[in-house]
Amino acid sequence: MKYPIAIEHGDDTHAFGVVAPDLPGCFSAGDTLDEAFENAKEAIAGWIDLEIDEGHPIPKASSLAEISKMDKFKGWYLSVVEVSSESF
Repeated sequence: MKYPIAIEHGDDTHAFGVVAPDLPGCFSAGDTLDEAFENAKEAIAGWIDLEIDEGHPIPKASSLAEISKMDKFKGWYLSVVEVSSESF
């Protein structure tokens, strides 16, 4: 499964914050951009596992084009992460 993520810029005193816009309440962070990207995979996998365990449907992923049009993510890094469906 692939999901878009938005990563808020970090600096010397703040971590890079990550959200998965299609997965309400799914967020993560990392001290570096690379770490934030990797941690997003774990957060998304955990979020999906919990939703499946609770019998909830998993939302369809938006395109990066759709996410890039959202004002709240202007200036953020945008990417897509792939999470192995083997863990679900």
